[in-house]
Amino acid sequence: MSHKTPKTSLATAAASAGSRESRRHMRTRLKIGLSACFSHADPARSLFTGKTLQYVEQTVAHWIMSSGAMVVMVPCPTGSTQRGDVNFDDYAQWLDGLVLHGGADVWPGSYGEDPLQERWSGDRVRDDYDKALVASFEKAGKPVFGICRGLQLLNVAFGGTLYQDIGTQVPESFVHRDAVSYDQNFHSVEIVQGSRLSRLYPGVERVRVNSIHHQGIKDLAPEFVAEALSVDDGIVEAIRRKDPTKSYIAALQWHPEFHQPGSDTIDDAAVLEDFLCAVKDAKNRTSVG
Repeated sequence: MSHKTPKTSLATAAASAGSRESRRHMRTRLKIGLSACFSHADPARSLFTGKTLQYVEQTVAHWIMSSGAMVVMVPCPTGSTQRGDVNFDDYAQWLDGLVLHGGADVWPGSYGEDPLQERWSGDRVRDDYDKALVASFEKAGKPVFGICRGLQLLNVAFGGTLYQDIGTQVPESFVHRDAVSYDQNFHSVEIVQGSRLSRLYPGVERVRVNSIHHQGIKDLAPEFVAEALSVDDGIVEAIRRKDPTKSYIAALQWHPEFHQPGSDTIDDAAVLEDFLCAVKDAKNRTSVG
């Protein structure tokens, strides 16, 4: 006499298997911290006038998520409204890697200068937050990747300096930021041959990138090597940590998240994959340790 398995039992078993697979997949996904952008209290703002807002730009979050990684904004745990004992080290231990957003100017005092103009005073609060984040992730041996301001902040955090305004301090330079064209402002960069970046793009010497910044590296921090330079004026466009025995740190001056498939700008998928491979390697070393 044959016995048929009830459909409900089959459905339950399938759901259970699917749930187990989902949990397994969740455990293998990388968790990438994304630094917060700051919007400080502003009496001219119609909402949250006296409050500090922290947020992420959607495009960069989606760029990271395109790899299957999960993105977590790391809110600043300090400040006048601080509660509890969560700190930067806690996030660095829990997350697998860190991406530093673009955004506000870096405060010139961070590299020992006074602002040449008040409008270039930058965001000292965000600088302190970003530097504390970098210090915690580096201490934990977790990879760090910087975009635009992120590149500048990393350079300053490790002892480098910046041009407060490229147009003013490098008069013959290319116009690196055009408020009207914004992310449609492009120029060419030369990839330094023999660098890690050149190995990600074998046979490629010159690429087209977007340009949305008015500050840039003046003195490169001793910790880094330049991997790409602006063809028009020699401004540093990509950096990487020199010592491969130390935790991974790399950064781009352009915005890889703004690349459009099919366009003539560099496809930055290889850069993202390079960073995430470093994240996986660091995670595996931690698990084995």
